[in-house]
Amino acid sequence: MRAGSLDRSIQFQRFTMEDDGLASVKNWADHGTPVLASKVDLKDWELLRADGVSASLTSRFGVRSTVFTRDLTPKDAVKYRGVSYQIFGIKELGRNDFLEITVGAEVSNGSEQD
Repeated sequence: MRAGSLDRSIQFQRFTMEDDGLASVKNWADHGTPVLASKVDLKDWELLRADGVSASLTSRFGVRSTVFTRDLTPKDAVKYRGVSYQIFGIKELGRNDFLEITVGAEVSNGSEQD
């Protein structure tokens, strides 16, 4: 990965448990400031269900390794162009200069992908 390929802006999100008066619910909020990243789509597929078409997308985001990005875990999420991605895994690239974050998302007809 080269620094020149960091041409996307992504936002990490972290959840907190909040009491809504009836139960504890997950509340996703932006975590840190947006980060420059590269993006590669790995695979996508569509499933036809009784209630319509569902599409899944698996991608990898590459980011610089910083104190902030090394603190991320699969409990966090990535938001890019209105789509929320679940983090599946994070691994070091090279001599820990970059991190590769594998993510997946359910996308609908109205969601942007690239």
